[in-house]
Amino acid sequence: MNHAHEAPRAGRREWIGLAVLALPCLLYSMDMTVLNLAIPALSADLKPTSSQLLWIVDIYGFLVAGSLIVMGTLGDRIGRRKLLLIGATAFGAASVFAAFATSAEMLIAARAILGVAAATLAPSTLSLLRNMFHDPKERTFAIGIWISSYSAGAAIGPLVGGVLLASFWWGSVFLIAVPVMLLLLAVAPFLLPEFRDEKAGRLDILSAALSLSAVLAVIYGIKHLAEHGAGLVPLVFTLAGLCLGVVFFRRQKRLTDPMIDVSLFRKPAFNAALATNLLSLFIAFGAFLFIAQYLQLVLGLTPLEAGIWSLPSSLAFIAGSMMTSALTARMQPATVMVGGLLIAAIGFAALAWAALAADLVMIVLAFTVFALGLAPVFTLTTDLIVGSAPPERAGAASAMSETSAELGGALGIAVLGSLVTAVYRSTMNADALPGVPGPLTEAARDTLGGAVAVAAELPAGPAAVLIDTARAAFTSGLVAASVAAALIAIATALLIARIFRLKGSPDRGAAAAAE
Repeated sequence: MNHAHEAPRAGRREWIGLAVLALPCLLYSMDMTVLNLAIPALSADLKPTSSQLLWIVDIYGFLVAGSLIVMGTLGDRIGRRKLLLIGATAFGAASVFAAFATSAEMLIAARAILGVAAATLAPSTLSLLRNMFHDPKERTFAIGIWISSYSAGAAIGPLVGGVLLASFWWGSVFLIAVPVMLLLLAVAPFLLPEFRDEKAGRLDILSAALSLSAVLAVIYGIKHLAEHGAGLVPLVFTLAGLCLGVVFFRRQKRLTDPMIDVSLFRKPAFNAALATNLLSLFIAFGAFLFIAQYLQLVLGLTPLEAGIWSLPSSLAFIAGSMMTSALTARMQPATVMVGGLLIAAIGFAALAWAALAADLVMIVLAFTVFALGLAPVFTLTTDLIVGSAPPERAGAASAMSETSAELGGALGIAVLGSLVTAVYRSTMNADALPGVPGPLTEAARDTLGGAVAVAAELPAGPAAVLIDTARAAFTSGLVAASVAAALIAIATALLIARIFRLKGSPDRGAAAAAE
């Protein structure tokens, strides 16, 4: 018997509640993009050291990633709506704290609180969706809207931030959160139902500490690799994090009430969804970073112009997410994911060609194609992961989905970033830099931004040669990363096809996996 047809349909309250749940997700995404625009102004005001500036930027993402599993499990125990409201209150208060920070240390502390508060938002909202939408087709559509809210936030964040910074001080970009969170606090108690695991025991503090330490260590190691290259520090932190992760999982097997249900990892569909989610975010995050640099440093667009030219890809991502439910009504989810990854591979291959041709329109088109292909993949892998867990464990499953996304994004920036950097540096050898004084050569070989800064100190002739050489070297790196992303997309598609051909494709919306 197909249980999917017996699932109760969502009513008006659930659909209005979905709109409410999209608000914090939109804000979460905006908060990760608007800060980049405010860095020059806050640097002039607070005068942070280079190390402090790095922590201002990074600590938010560190604590989001490290706290997700703890917060997801906590929501299962105390109630997902309650945790969402607590997190929204903390996020709004920390946003005010950040906006009026008078020192770098104060802003770092505010960003740290924002990171912990933000970690309550994604697992709470996603696990509430799991319990609000029982019909698999409706849940897939709801998750598509949930994911679209992140893309919308990323798209409008730079535009809103640019408008605010043109009229107000740098702290105004943080105050965007306050009215949104006040609205959430006002309507959520009436529109969102409460869910908790009535049989859950107390939160295991040691497990929470192991989870936090493991993820933080791995993320720090990966980010250090991306920023400083291979070395002892990233190796030690990454290995330490992996070892702590092993200890964490072994402890979960022994506990009568574990933080995460390790039996989920015995389900091929769950493992495939986690791996696909991680690999898809791996190629997406790397591409987003390098395309933004290419548009500004190679094609010479301003940040606002680059943001506007990136809008078609954001709209394509939203459209792809919204279409997922209709696609899975006609074909199996595995087929949709394989097709989406192959479309993404075509987009990445087109990006490599367009970058060599320095064709802005083709670059935007390629960007749009791979965003359109990846959107259903993100929606369906999220649906599979959350749907694989029993409803009372949806918070922990949602946290695992978000943690795999954070790790995938960090890995993509680190690994593809290392590839771009390696190609750039190999091309920018001393023989290719005539007229550049010896002391400045290393800075020019380090990054494209460094080469642009060095060129500003040179006479017109050598400066033009340096800029042309550096742009060509970065383009070669982007081409290599795009080709690598296309190959990873194809390999992931083959992985999905093989697993679901051997084990059977999951029923629409992962309903079968949850049985």
